[in-house]
Amino acid sequence: MTERCQGDTRPRTGPRARTAIVLAAAALLAATSAAFLPGTASAGTTLGASAAEKGRYFGTAVAASRLSDGNYTTILNREFNSVTPENEMKIDATEPQQGRFSYGAAEQIVNHARSRGMSVRGHTLAWHSQQPPWMESMSGSALRSAMLNHVTQVATHFRGQVVAWDVVNEAFEDGTSGARRNSNLQRTGNDWIEAAFRAARAADPNAKLCYNDYNTDNWTHAKTQAVYNMVRDFKSRGVPIDCVGFQSHFNNDSPYVSNYRTTLSSFAALGVDVQVTELDIQGASAATYRSVVEDCLAVARCNGITVWGIRDSDSWRASQTPLLFNSSGQKKAAYDAVLAALNNGTTPTDPPTTPPTTPPTTPPGGSCTATLQDSTRWGDRFNSQVTVSGASNWTVVVAVTPPQKVSNTWNGTPTWDSSGNVMTMRSNGSGNVFGFTTMANGTWTRPVVRSCTVS
Repeated sequence: MTERCQGDTRPRTGPRARTAIVLAAAALLAATSAAFLPGTASAGTTLGASAAEKGRYFGTAVAASRLSDGNYTTILNREFNSVTPENEMKIDATEPQQGRFSYGAAEQIVNHARSRGMSVRGHTLAWHSQQPPWMESMSGSALRSAMLNHVTQVATHFRGQVVAWDVVNEAFEDGTSGARRNSNLQRTGNDWIEAAFRAARAADPNAKLCYNDYNTDNWTHAKTQAVYNMVRDFKSRGVPIDCVGFQSHFNNDSPYVSNYRTTLSSFAALGVDVQVTELDIQGASAATYRSVVEDCLAVARCNGITVWGIRDSDSWRASQTPLLFNSSGQKKAAYDAVLAALNNGTTPTDPPTTPPTTPPTTPPGGSCTATLQDSTRWGDRFNSQVTVSGASNWTVVVAVTPPQKVSNTWNGTPTWDSSGNVMTMRSNGSGNVFGFTTMANGTWTRPVVRSCTVS
């Protein structure tokens, strides 16, 4: 069967050819209280705001050419808190001629998103498809060098503006072999994926680095297991991979499966975040959309969901009417199902890296204890509160998970270690409860109390 890739008019052969992804969240916050822009909907009434209440994002793929469409941007600005450029960050768009980079369309999307408090997922740095002609004709060491230079240049250009990168896209074959795709990049050496991730980390050290693919939704499929084994190997050897993206283009030939949640939780158990990056569902089944959202919410490390387009007319497979808004921009039943699922929430089935409430920590021979609890949460940051008992003059050490950073504290005197991720808070006479704001930077792991000592 022949399909076309998003925004690409060239025929592709195979069950799928696609792109994409997306991530992360945002809302505006004053130091310790939410301060939404005028006209911004309150939490729980839009997809992005409701997702942010759960510490997640709900995003969409965006095309720069549609930002002049008032109906399109109205929905975008109202409903979503994360965007993924649909085609504008791909290789043919950003390096149409070797060594000559073009970022205008991508920057248009990034600037639109960031000016409205939305996060941006970068898609994609290394891919066998949508290569410019000059790259398609290359091979061997010359191609390897060109690919790594492209990764480095693009990731460096957008450093600090993108919360997550789809570093490598669609590198495995469909079917039962579990093999790598026989692409020009694969023929440069089996370590090309690892090399791309290492280059991306060097270029943009604070962004999450993701592997992204399609037809990896079913836990029993050979392709899913092959990707799982790669991620497990990377984690065991210290290759810098932070997340795995599941495109989740569900249709009659590749339907939603009941073990989807098992897939998400199994990958998360490897110590990576998981993200639904290109969601669309043939016929926009409300029940299936709701199931996908509930599955993500049930997995603590599922950061968020990106739908691949806003209105059906914006979809790369518009005839299947797969999105949450019809071509006129009206909400469909699937929209209502998604919002209801986000608002109802669900209890995570896989334990987060640290528990929601850190157990009291008591130093040997001491009586000082410190208990951390979650407080207010927004789209890009969250508050934590620590209650100290057993001493009025106390010193508490708290650690956050990189790339998180503490941006604000109250009711204590803080200092940080050289990494900026371990905070020592000392009593300043304001009582035995202190708090702090953590910028998530795409990671929602709870801070950990390491010690409490009597000063």
